[in-house]
Amino acid sequence: MKFLDLAKVYIRSGAGGNGAVSFRREKFVEFGGPDGGDGGRGGDVIALAVEGLNTLIDFRYQQHFFAKSGQGGQGRQRTGKDGDDIILRVPVGTEILDEDQETVLADMTELGQRIVLAKGGNGGFGNLHFKSSTNQAPRRANPGQPGVDRTIWLRLKLIADVGLLGLPNAGKSTFLAATSNARPKIADYPFTTIVPNLGVVGVDGVEFVVADIPGLIEGAHEGRGIGDRFLGHVERSGALLHLVDGTSADVVEDWRTIVTELTRYGGGLADKPRLLVLNKVDALDEDEIAARRDALAEAAGTEVMTMSGVSGAGVTEVLRALRILIKREAAAADPAPTDTPWSPV
Repeated sequence: MKFLDLAKVYIRSGAGGNGAVSFRREKFVEFGGPDGGDGGRGGDVIALAVEGLNTLIDFRYQQHFFAKSGQGGQGRQRTGKDGDDIILRVPVGTEILDEDQETVLADMTELGQRIVLAKGGNGGFGNLHFKSSTNQAPRRANPGQPGVDRTIWLRLKLIADVGLLGLPNAGKSTFLAATSNARPKIADYPFTTIVPNLGVVGVDGVEFVVADIPGLIEGAHEGRGIGDRFLGHVERSGALLHLVDGTSADVVEDWRTIVTELTRYGGGLADKPRLLVLNKVDALDEDEIAARRDALAEAAGTEVMTMSGVSGAGVTEVLRALRILIKREAAAADPAPTDTPWSPV
């Protein structure tokens, strides 16, 4: 299944049915009076977050979603049938934006979450509603309200426990392939990964989800290389794993480029707990590893771990460190209630 994280959709709710102008027609009843029924209500356009989806590819082939209109009212006080709703089934993590692509209408972060995007029009009143002491035979009925036309954008932001960060060819896909059942494309050239990938990683009996996004470049926060869309996929992550290519000519500058993009992107991304790892150490000798790790640690002001996604050296230690970060972040987000001493009432 192809991956698509942005889709433009046209929606229209159903119009309400017209009210009816009708009068009773019975034998021996000369003046039966009005009995026109109301029109049915138009259908709504509803977004529903469902499981089993991790792409918006379905919306590439169908962009128009129109709910049914309500039926008109009928005689004998019969109300028209309501129009059927139409449901847009979207993956959990989908943002629904207005036509300007900036105004957030809804953020579908929970399974089963529903939101009405366009409300159907009310049905019109039949002439029965307009009967009065001075107008016993009204020939007036209301038309149904029109439906709502609007254009919206769907933007998917993957929900994962850990987001992978790094420049192109930093070894992110190799790490994901080595630690999970995900099979991203791997090659020794930049921009091998062109769409985000999800993988379930396990260590010491604990599993968590890792999102691998295409490599970032300078200017990603402004959309260069559509990096702003890629950063959105790690925006919901509880922790970040920042991989730096140990074979790079300047590991400090590589680290600084990513940190700068996180800061400029905003959304609290730069403040998320982050694990910094020097990758591809299998291609370095001990002195080179020590020198580059120390330079990176001094610039970042934090501990730097070493790892090789190819040989597997240090991978388990990195996974354990990530597990601790995730657990710590979850505890901070949902602290357990403190016990209070018991006292008699």
